[in-house]
Order: sequence, then C-alpha cells, then structure tokens
Amino acid sequence: MTQPTTRLNVNGKSFDVSAAPDTALLYVLRNDLALNGPKYGCGLGECGTCTVLIDGVAARSCVIPIEGCEGRDIVTLEGLGSREHPDPVQDAFIREQAAQCGYCLNGMIMTTKALLLRTPAPSEAEIREALRYNLCRCGAHVEIMRAAMRAAGHLAEARD
Repeated sequence: MTQPTTRLNVNGKSFDVSAAPDTALLYVLRNDLALNGPKYGCGLGECGTCTVLIDGVAARSCVIPIEGCEGRDIVTLEGLGSREHPDPVQDAFIREQAAQCGYCLNGMIMTTKALLLRTPAPSEAEIREALRYNLCRCGAHVEIMRAAMRAAGHLAEARD
C-alpha cells in the first residue's frame, strides 16, 4: 500500500512527501528532509524543542499532522540563516552565548523570531511571556533572555 503524497513548502522549497496524513511534521522534517534544527523533546507539544514557524507563527511540530501543513510556509532553524549570514535572532544568541547543552535553543530561537515578527519591539515582559512555555533544563535562562533582548534591540551591540 502506497502512502499519499503531501506537498510541503519548507524553507522556501517545495517537497513532495510520501507519508500518512496524520504523520507529525517533526518526523517528516527530521527523517525525510534531514532538517535537524527542530528536536524531539516531549512529543506532546509541551517543551518547545520542536518549534518551527508556520506562516510566521511559532508551532510545535511534534503534534501537528502534515495534512494541516500543505500549502503553508514552514520555516525551520535551518531556514532562518546560515553560518556565514545568521538571522539577527541567531546572531543575538551566538553573541550572548545563550546555550549550555543547546537542546532547547531551536525552540527559544524560533519562538523569539515569531515574537519579533508579530511584535517588532517587545517589552521584557512580552519576551518573558513568549518564552515561558519553552523549557530549558540547563539553567541558561539569563543568557537566553539577554539574547532575546538583544534580538529585540534592547541591548547595545558592544559588550565589555
């Protein structure tokens, strides 16, 4: 029995994917498209490590079936920028060294990007609210907040 084909638009490219319509987007991104920015964390949409942007909105890819993604614009961490030209959010996380183990970073970066797309100059309280459902077990919260504040333009470029 052959699987139906779903056309996904990921990082500006179209892909025809053969998978059951109820397959989680995360599995297709990682297993079929070799995009490993989104991570498998809880599998319940609770921790945020699998976050991607769908039509510019942060979404938990571990609980979203691919059938609901057809014709929508999906962006993963890999689609934001490159090593040579990182997205300003990625650059802010690098400058602030906002990682310890790094497992949560995909979700933190993608959620920050989604926030900045809808609210270009968020307050510190708005940043905290946006990131509150992304879990980090390492304790890098201070650096993550600094990075998000930098990305929002609240911190000067030069640091001591």
